[in-house]
Amino acid sequence: TGVNQRRKDGVAHKEEKNQESMDEDTDMSKVMGFSSFGGTKKKARTFDLDSILEQTRKTAQERSRKVLEDREAAARGSDSSDEDRMPPPPPRPRPGPHPSTSSASHTKPAPDSDSDDSDSSDEGMIGPPLPPTHKEDPEEEFIGPPLPPKDSDDDSDDDEGEETESMDKRIPASHEITLEHGNRTVSALALDPSGSRLITGGYDYDIRFWDFAAMDASLHSFRTIQPCECHNIRSLAYTITGDMILIAAGNSQAKVYDRDGFEVMECAKGDQYLQDMAKTKGHVASLNGACWHPRTKGLFLTCSDDSTVRIWDVESEGKKHKTAFKARSQQGRKTGVTSCGFSRDGKLIVGGCEDGSIQIWDANLNVHTKFLQRTAHQNGAGITCVCFSYDNKALLSRGGDDTMKLWDIRSFKRPLNVATKLQCFYPMTDCTFSPDDKMVVTGTQVKKGEGNGKLVFLDRESFRTVDEMELEDTGVVRCLWHHRLNQIIVGCSNGKAKVFYDPNKSHKGAKQCVVKTKRNMKQVETVVHEQILTPHALPLFRENRRGRMAWKQLVKDRSDPLRSHRPDLPVSGAGAGGRLGATGSTLSSYIARNIAPNITDDSNPRESILRHAKDAEENPVYLGHVYKITQPDPKLAEKTLEQEIDEQEAKEKTLEQEIDEQEAKEKDTTPAWKKIKLA
Repeated sequence: TGVNQRRKDGVAHKEEKNQESMDEDTDMSKVMGFSSFGGTKKKARTFDLDSILEQTRKTAQERSRKVLEDREAAARGSDSSDEDRMPPPPPRPRPGPHPSTSSASHTKPAPDSDSDDSDSSDEGMIGPPLPPTHKEDPEEEFIGPPLPPKDSDDDSDDDEGEETESMDKRIPASHEITLEHGNRTVSALALDPSGSRLITGGYDYDIRFWDFAAMDASLHSFRTIQPCECHNIRSLAYTITGDMILIAAGNSQAKVYDRDGFEVMECAKGDQYLQDMAKTKGHVASLNGACWHPRTKGLFLTCSDDSTVRIWDVESEGKKHKTAFKARSQQGRKTGVTSCGFSRDGKLIVGGCEDGSIQIWDANLNVHTKFLQRTAHQNGAGITCVCFSYDNKALLSRGGDDTMKLWDIRSFKRPLNVATKLQCFYPMTDCTFSPDDKMVVTGTQVKKGEGNGKLVFLDRESFRTVDEMELEDTGVVRCLWHHRLNQIIVGCSNGKAKVFYDPNKSHKGAKQCVVKTKRNMKQVETVVHEQILTPHALPLFRENRRGRMAWKQLVKDRSDPLRSHRPDLPVSGAGAGGRLGATGSTLSSYIARNIAPNITDDSNPRESILRHAKDAEENPVYLGHVYKITQPDPKLAEKTLEQEIDEQEAKEKTLEQEIDEQEAKEKDTTPAWKKIKLA
């Protein structure tokens, strides 16, 4: 009975405690808006995901159908091109309960009832709050597939005009800066992948380094090197990582330098006496171009006038090429390769040859060409540049026959488009694609004093001229459109490099240096007058200025016996006062003076020899007794060698004169009676 009584007391105590806590929760919910701090158990809400997704799908279909109907009605009523543009689709609605599917438990209870407040607090949702319902304008949203293209001719004309206008506006050429390379043609350009550094090479054998981030408005290069001595620079290229530079010059050995301009390796030179060019270690004729592999670091390609294209590896230190591809003409003879390049994926190698052909090899098979076009350009004019498009389907070639052609490598029999009347005087004239693959760019040159060169932009699809930029009194040799900077760099024939950019469309590059003010030179860096520096001009040996103080110092020095002491005169004779004479009084000087005197004899050497002729005849010492029996009477040469040579030359001259006279007589056809009459 005692135990049962204690149990009843405990249950009653718990009920009282629960009632007190409920009263506290009710008071808290009235004051603060929530009933507890999480101590009570709440029931988690449950959702039917299948029904939610199905309802969302139906709603999206209804909205799409409505938008399509509105667009078709608007298209019939107006032909303007602005209404044809499709607005961007709205963000997809997040899956969640639709307002129409919400249960009664989601409704907010009335605040009048205390019991309703406590029930709603107990059955409230656990987790993050639901996203707010987003009401969109049906005219601005679009869900579903894009609208079909219009078939109207007016719409197509409007679209073409807009496309042409947009292409013209895509060219970043509103501003330009000029970099002074030198006085001769800029024949090579290269930008690193990040676009921070530019290198230029030219016919003056120099390579200049330009850093856009470090330059100011003065636009000075920070380094100049001459890697190939007296050979002009043909090609420059950065690796895909930008840490090495490939240099191809007029010699037969390509070089690799690091980013700061220090040599890393030099390719080997081949044996020019070998007939098979694949057996040599390297090129045997001047290089025409070079480029890096677009995917593999350390591999690069070179082409030369020795009719080969070679792949090298930096790890081999240039001791021997890795693979050699031999170009052949239609007759099977050697033909020089004037330009080369990799495809964008690095699987194909293209070479433009001197006979006007384009030969493409598989990078892994060097026996036969994979694609071949013999009549791509005029025979003998050469191909100055070959370039693959970014989509790796088209090939652009620039020829010395003043043409540029676009090829589809899938159908390599005839070009897709041809541009003519593009004057070309340099063997490295460039052509390239725009970063969006919609345009092609090339340059033209003119003779000195005959006009202006042009930078020509053409539409890739139709080869219609989009824009032409004239450069005053110079020609465009190299052109480069960097995909990251969206800036165009041009190498000119007057020794300058120009950078075209647009402040709104371009990024970094030239924009970084033009905003920096020109740095003022310090006073120590300015030399007003030319100075000749001598050792006595240093402060340690500098004399005091002439003046009253200097005169006092001079008088003071003259009164000092040590400072005013006259220097000792040179000693003549044997010496005196502990000083040796000019001839010296030592044993060595005595021997040199007495035993080995310096005697100069100005007499005739012939007379000196003949003085001993009588003694030699009476007492022969060396050779006299040898010829005493066989040749008792000596026979000397009557004439010297010079006299004999002179006589021989005189005889030959006389003989030539006689021969000439004889030939003249034979050629004379005058009759004898006429000669007698004339005589």
